[in-house]
Amino acid sequence: MRPLTDAVPRVPAPCVHNGCARPQDRYIERMLDPTADTLAAAAKSASKKGPPPVHLWNPPFCGDIDMRIARDGTWFYLGTPIGRAPLVKLFSLILKREGDDYFLVTPVEKVGIRVDDAPLLAIDFDAEGRGEDQTLTFTTKTEDTATLGADHPLRVERDHDSGEPAPYILIRANLWALVDRKSFYRLVDLGCHHRHDGQDWFGIWSAGQFFPVIPSSELP
Repeated sequence: MRPLTDAVPRVPAPCVHNGCARPQDRYIERMLDPTADTLAAAAKSASKKGPPPVHLWNPPFCGDIDMRIARDGTWFYLGTPIGRAPLVKLFSLILKREGDDYFLVTPVEKVGIRVDDAPLLAIDFDAEGRGEDQTLTFTTKTEDTATLGADHPLRVERDHDSGEPAPYILIRANLWALVDRKSFYRLVDLGCHHRHDGQDWFGIWSAGQFFPVIPSSELP
């Protein structure tokens, strides 16, 4: 089978799962049209009124597909990277999280996918102002934007072995984005020490809120 960049994948035989009888991955096959014009039209149609209301869609579960989002934000289908940015963006618009599981959903069907870490990747941010008046607006690899603040908080996880922090920002509907390394280094340059919940922390100000990253005592 040729990769997505060259051809449309073979359509599997029809399946029946939980009352959902259809050609397996029918909607995904539609989205995997091989022409650039069709991909662009599909992406434009899906996003022209903003992100689809996937939080309102509760279709029947129709099984898993061999699709995976790697930690670096690369999407894979049948083990092959999906190289078309408009197609990846289209997929990202119909992402839904339920508990610790991730799905691609339409109004009539839902298929499970695998996510190695976070489903989105923040690759850049714009900074306005300084100190407590600072505002940071992040952009993801799939062109979502979110201003760090009360509605889009930052959380930090520490590596069990190295202790290195990994920051994540909430983008939309319980979908978090890992902040990539270069953006994290920029965040560190904008950080400061602040008393938070009775402890001194090194962290980031944005939209009038302080987001702790690491206790000040743990820094050199």
